Amino acid sequence: MTNNNSKMVNIIRAEYIASAVKNDQFPCEKLLEIAFIGRSNVGKSSLINSLTRVRNLARVSGQPGKTQTINFFKLRAKYYENEIIKDFYLVDLPGYGYAKTGQANRKRWAAFIEKYLLSSKRLYCVCQLVDIRHEPMEADINMFKWLVENNLPVFVIATKADKISKNLVKSNIDRLKKAFCVPELTILPYSSTKNEGRSYLLDFIGQALVE
Repeated sequence: MTNNNSKMVNIIRAEYIASAVKNDQFPCEKLLEIAFIGRSNVGKSSLINSLTRVRNLARVSGQPGKTQTINFFKLRAKYYENEIIKDFYLVDLPGYGYAKTGQANRKRWAAFIEKYLLSSKRLYCVCQLVDIRHEPMEADINMFKWLVENNLPVFVIATKADKISKNLVKSNIDRLKKAFCVPELTILPYSSTKNEGRSYLLDFIGQALVE
């Protein structure tokens, strides 16, 4: 997965649309949604910037729990074969796990995220990000199980793949599959620094838009 160019689509525009802390703040335009969620400081903002190739589209912070709203980005995909244009929302969800906030705030965010995930009629998939360098935390496993139990399609992306050797990437992917108890699970190793995995993710999104 070293080729960074998608065979199917390219993102030709990406823009921030809205931040929401309640339903009536969601965008009005009815577009397919692909949500991104992960533990705080997993590299979600870096991945969004890598995917869109728009620097600082999503703010990168070393402070865990920085994203405290549901953020909507409108992306425009152009298909190479027929030059068809399709728009969709990339939905950036607040990180779960550690955050510099009180328990009451964390519970409120969790309830809001859950309500969005269970009620959105245009949600195609939830991309769950995990740090490939470490054992998945209980919060990662619980989130994966919750998504599966609620019949939400989930695509696991293992971030920061450039931080370890290729041999470790393979063994750590196998370890993640074991932790999630799904041996056949597809897990995409991704490097936001090197854009490795970008072409695969773009093709995944491109296929989603034509289904």
